Amino acid sequence: MHAILILHGPNLNLLGLREPEIYGSQTLDEINALLSDLAAELGVSVHPRQSNSEGQLIELIHEARGWAAGIVCNAAGYTHTSVALRDAITAVNLPTVEVHLSNIYKREEFRQRSLIAPVCIGTISGFGAQSYLLGLRALVAHFDQR
Repeated sequence: MHAILILHGPNLNLLGLREPEIYGSQTLDEINALLSDLAAELGVSVHPRQSNSEGQLIELIHEARGWAAGIVCNAAGYTHTSVALRDAITAVNLPTVEVHLSNIYKREEFRQRSLIAPVCIGTISGFGAQSYLLGLRALVAHFDQR
């Protein structure tokens, strides 16, 4: 059974409260429950982790090297600024799917550039909580294609 790190970046702990017109009304716990249900259906396990700290996110990626088959990552605001997160994803060499609740390409110009996307196997954005579920499905399909 494949184990998958679900990585939630800064401010995602405020989902359901924070700008619901952009990020939706579901809480992070609700999204994690949906992921857990889908993982059981797909025959994988998910391990959700959230941090507002760039360094902690990097540590979680490094630790995943020892136990995870892949990563579903919503780096949130760090998507657009963090070379260090990009380098961590590259260093661990785990297939990673980048996900975003909102369509980053319909937002402010600074949000339209992802430093992480080029080192991921794919990116899914704009589908709210479904972006995570689509990302998990895509990652499992990637495993099945190997």
